Amino acid sequence: MKKIFKEQEKEEKKKAGWLLSKYKIDEILIAKKKIIDELKNIQEMEEKFRAKESISKIKRGEDVEKLFGEYKEIVDLSPPKEDYIEVVEVHPIMKPFAYIRILYDNKNHEYIYEVKEPTLSIDDRKLLDFIKETLLKTMDIELTEFTEDEAREYLRKNVERIIADYSISIDDVTKEKIMYYIIRDFLGYGKIDVLMRDPMIEDISCDAYGVPIFIYHRNYESVKTDIVFQTEHELDSFVIQLAQKCGRHISIARPLLDATMPDGSRLQACLAKEVSSMGSNFTIRRFREIPFTPTHLVEFNTISPEMAAYFWMAIEHGASAIISGGTASGKTTTLNALGLFIPPQMKIVSIEDTREINLPHPNWIASVTRETTAEAEESRIGMFDLLKAALRQRPEYIIVGEIRGKEAVVLFQAMATGHTVYSTMHADSIFSVVHRLEGEPINIPRIQLQALDIVAIQGLMRIGRKRVRRIKEVVEVAGIDPTTDDILTNEVFRWNPRKDTFDYYGKGRVMDRIAEHRNWTDRELNEEFNRRVEVIKWMVEKGIKHYVDVGNVISAYYKDPQKVIDKIKEEREKDADKISESLL
Repeated sequence: MKKIFKEQEKEEKKKAGWLLSKYKIDEILIAKKKIIDELKNIQEMEEKFRAKESISKIKRGEDVEKLFGEYKEIVDLSPPKEDYIEVVEVHPIMKPFAYIRILYDNKNHEYIYEVKEPTLSIDDRKLLDFIKETLLKTMDIELTEFTEDEAREYLRKNVERIIADYSISIDDVTKEKIMYYIIRDFLGYGKIDVLMRDPMIEDISCDAYGVPIFIYHRNYESVKTDIVFQTEHELDSFVIQLAQKCGRHISIARPLLDATMPDGSRLQACLAKEVSSMGSNFTIRRFREIPFTPTHLVEFNTISPEMAAYFWMAIEHGASAIISGGTASGKTTTLNALGLFIPPQMKIVSIEDTREINLPHPNWIASVTRETTAEAEESRIGMFDLLKAALRQRPEYIIVGEIRGKEAVVLFQAMATGHTVYSTMHADSIFSVVHRLEGEPINIPRIQLQALDIVAIQGLMRIGRKRVRRIKEVVEVAGIDPTTDDILTNEVFRWNPRKDTFDYYGKGRVMDRIAEHRNWTDRELNEEFNRRVEVIKWMVEKGIKHYVDVGNVISAYYKDPQKVIDKIKEEREKDADKISESLL
């Protein structure tokens, strides 16, 4: 039997060899593998198509049950009734109670930001109003005395007590809807609470009652919302509540308010028709809890890696700078991001009207001005007072939120006496900066302007249909011409709008001073500059964006530059090996 099997095996091998030679089966197998790979690609494409179709169904309001399960009754996410309105995006803000939809109105050619909250019947609304009124009458304690979790629990217990005391018949779903609105209105920001929770919103603007609130969205820019304060009384009351949340007072006698909100956002409010013909209004500049870093700025192309490395070296070596630009150009964001280049052990004092600067440095004093009523004018503490106090605290770095008035004189005196100073101001060119500094009400003598090293001009620019933030130019103040008394400047970087790139014109006065201070040759200076460019590029490649992580890399570089460079080389080699292996 074994012999027969061996002969059969020989015969099969012969046949196999003949088949291979006649029909080129090895080529067929390779082709078959290619076909299988292609089928896999087709399958993946089908899966992606099905996923895309599923998303479009959700956008059209279908498959809501799959997305929201048992909570589908809480929020109405059915498609818009008008055929010309298209759903672009749907996002949960506070699942399962609050969602937002970005709509596109094809008739008016505009985006609409729609807030979707729990749907209440007329009876449910009456019950909500009754519970609110009863809570206000019976609460004997300030909610601000609790933590947020404790306040939520306190409100829940009191709502349940009211329901029990008045024998109110209510199902669990309706009770949760009512609890959402109670917590939103007592602990949150009422009608605008969802807007305050959406991380994609930069600004919130209410112009008057009866007018939709507008927002500035990171992706869609200025967008109208579906939120409207219907009556003058409703908006007046809301503005007063906002002021109270900030721990401030607004009244007919003092109808204007600039304040910092509990989450750090900036509030500018106006009450009634004393100074505004359309009545109360407010604007909220949202505060980013986790600040942007130089990595973000490079990723957004606000600055180039070379520009980041330039500022890194300039800041380390004590060059003072002003970030200048128009409203909403991102001056303070850039100032805060560049502040991460300050060596970690240095003492920093920041001075602002409203808190915006957010640094990870342990040796940092954050000062804020204090406004008062006219009756208590002597207790007012302005920037001028804080700056004088800061100079007695022996800081190595002083950050001033914005230069506006007489505090600039002290600021330039601080620069002249060896303090490194960073600030922002409203001006769109180096000549505008000089004009503002020399003119009323700042009045800096031209001779003192030499203490300033760098001016960066930032703008909100338009590329195609998109608005972007770019540092348009970086200019060094090189001195004063002794003959003409003109300010001498040296342009280091300029943004090229056609290519959306940055032209670097090489080292200037700041780099020369650094080389002199460190006793470096031109070659050594360039090597150090290029090393820092590589560190910036590597952080962008690796997605190192969080301010703590970026701060750690910068601190590690200050401690041992070569160790960081070696680490980058090692990681890049590993990445290259992985790519090579995947191609084999």
